[in-house]
Amino acid sequence: MSLRVQNSVLAAIGNTPLIAAHALDTGPCELFLKLENQNPGGSIKDRVGLYMIETAERDGTIKPGATLIEATAGNTGLGLALVAGRKGYRLRLVIPDKMSQEKIFHLKAMGAEVVMTRSDVAKGHPEHYQDRAARLARETPNSFYVDQFSNPANPKAHEETTAPEIWEQMEHRVDAVCCGVGTGGTLTGLARFFARVAPHVEMVLADPQGSALASYARSGKPPEVMHTWLVEGIGGQVVPPVCDLAAVRQAYTISDAESFRTCRELLAREGILGGTSTGTLLAAALRYCRAQSQPKRVVTFVCDSGNKYLSKVYNDFWMVDQGFLQRERYGDLRDLIARRHWEHASITVNANESVLAAYGRMKLYDMSQLPVMREGHIVGIVDEEGVLMQVFERPERFNEPVSSVMESHLVTVGPDASLPQLMEIFKRGMVVIVVDRGELLGLITRIDLLNWLRRRM
Repeated sequence: MSLRVQNSVLAAIGNTPLIAAHALDTGPCELFLKLENQNPGGSIKDRVGLYMIETAERDGTIKPGATLIEATAGNTGLGLALVAGRKGYRLRLVIPDKMSQEKIFHLKAMGAEVVMTRSDVAKGHPEHYQDRAARLARETPNSFYVDQFSNPANPKAHEETTAPEIWEQMEHRVDAVCCGVGTGGTLTGLARFFARVAPHVEMVLADPQGSALASYARSGKPPEVMHTWLVEGIGGQVVPPVCDLAAVRQAYTISDAESFRTCRELLAREGILGGTSTGTLLAAALRYCRAQSQPKRVVTFVCDSGNKYLSKVYNDFWMVDQGFLQRERYGDLRDLIARRHWEHASITVNANESVLAAYGRMKLYDMSQLPVMREGHIVGIVDEEGVLMQVFERPERFNEPVSSVMESHLVTVGPDASLPQLMEIFKRGMVVIVVDRGELLGLITRIDLLNWLRRRM
């Protein structure tokens, strides 16, 4: 088999694989996954990034040396950064502050300028990411506001590339396609194509719980209650201008918990590392498949790579903090310990290791204090302030044993201590050390207590 050499990374956008899911419970149906995470920028948004920029170039809307400005949840920004970098345009992106750090690091590494704004405000507020991007475009000379939410080239990209690919890969046998809506470009573009070539194909909407779009699809009205959600890239409080919900035949509302657990199930069962919106789409597609009485051939998307969410959905500690993973409960302070020592999850340092080793471990695991252990027992604690005080005038102390800078006068509590006892320790500027019969159980920090209280709301 010969592999054709591409002249540019942009030529590798599209023509992504479609695979059959065999290890998931799909009821009487066959479920197929379009691997949009295989695009060079890692997501389905590479398609629209290329299409919107090249359409604007043909129209003469983008001038040489222009600054491209866009509001994005991350993936469209990555697609735009990929194309803008190859074509020599400057790119400024306005991103809501709930986006994963991996996406932001990726964008900056590709040369994009990232402007962070609030994720807790609705469209119409000056700090909403779309409103702020539009304002920046008005204020920036020789700029082009890409405006994926209103740009007709967005759904056109899917009508002319994504949908025909699916149709051919499925050998013209498709019964339903499950999509999410961020801008609505994918849903609208696919609906237009299938309305022409296969009107029987059902469009299925997957929407995060808290979003208004499933309600609009079902009744044309907003839900009584809307709230924020953690899944990135899909959902909204209003229907975007390019989005046509008229073609939606089924709409499913999926909670963050179900989305994230489905992401992890996809990786465990099919070996596919998908992003958080993939979990929402797959959960909805599985619900649809299991509800059918007759076999159907259903397609959904792996919208982007889970590499962008390793610190979230694929991080056990984050999942526990959010209440999405359940651990054994004890009814005492053990329930508050994020990294349980008896589960080998706590990060420690041995008393004979160097101060430099302790500092490196705090940096690596983003922790401000570590238990110091000797022969399996806690003998002290070392924190950032203590290290700083010791090495400020004598940097050579980085090479000394951590036992020389640790605090060995420890205040410990048993697992049956009360919350007011914890608060007293916190007021003294200390971390809570939980021990039982001389054995370390773990540390409790202020954020651990806050997470525990929030989960009880």
